[in-house]
Amino acid sequence: VQLQASGGGLVQAGGSLRLSCAASGRTFRRYVMGWFRQAPGKEREFVAAIRWTSGSTDYADSVKGRFTIFRDNAKNTVALQMNSLKPEDTAVYFCAADRVWAYSAYDYDYWGQGTQVTVSS
Repeated sequence: VQLQASGGGLVQAGGSLRLSCAASGRTFRRYVMGWFRQAPGKEREFVAAIRWTSGSTDYADSVKGRFTIFRDNAKNTVALQMNSLKPEDTAVYFCAADRVWAYSAYDYDYWGQGTQVTVSS
């Protein structure tokens, strides 16, 4: 599975951004797709995940109600729509994939490159 993340940038607090993760590989649709983020000096943390086959999702408490993860089968992408952004959302965001549902970054086998999200106050 190969992953390519895009869509980061600089936005003011209260604004929105959409991240996209393009997936390729023979069996990627059997995987769980996750978004993680890592702020300077902090560990990589779970943000959201979606099971490609069923569309079931889950979110970190800190982003529930503000972020939405969804898949686009036609484009083979998983997107993260981020609304009502806060300065504390500032981090490098990574997409990841694994065969098994997990919340820890250590459990994901495949990673895209990070994309920087900066939210100014």
